[in-house]
Amino acid sequence: MGNNSLANPAPLGLLGFGMTTILLNLHNIGLFELDVIILAMGIFYGGIAQILAGLLEFKKGNTFGLTAFASYGSFWLTLVAILVMPKMGLSAAANSHFLGVFLAIWGVFTLFMYLGTLNGSKLLQFVFLSLTALFTLLAIGHLMDSSKIINLGGWIGLICGASAIYLAMGEVLNHHYGRTVMPIGEMG
Repeated sequence: MGNNSLANPAPLGLLGFGMTTILLNLHNIGLFELDVIILAMGIFYGGIAQILAGLLEFKKGNTFGLTAFASYGSFWLTLVAILVMPKMGLSAAANSHFLGVFLAIWGVFTLFMYLGTLNGSKLLQFVFLSLTALFTLLAIGHLMDSSKIINLGGWIGLICGASAIYLAMGEVLNHHYGRTVMPIGEMG
């Protein structure tokens, strides 16, 4: 059994994931260029903060939380490297189809992680299911060279990111006030 006297690190990880996901998907729907704001969030909040949340989940004995946050934090750092390394002259630009394969692998991982949420809150299930849909659409969009499918994925990404933020704030405020302030569909 994990150490339950520690603070819950999940809201930190969920916020790092959710806020960064929203920013990237504002780009995927065509609202903003892929710029330093998205890249910096990908490094510091989507990447480093999520990895820290994962390590804190380890301390609490939560294998699922450790795996989710450390993995998705690493995803964000990897994605930023994929985007920035070519601009620094360290590698060739990513092949769009191979990027689709990269996203597909993350989709498969996320589908398995979704199965791990089935004993959690309904909102946690929704976050992982919508993230699975996001990775699937982005993978298909890159594999088929379809900006329309990537754009559709972007809209799913906005919903996914917003649901992660809501879940994070629900966990923070519900714990803080000792009652349900923001319903998250708790199990049993």
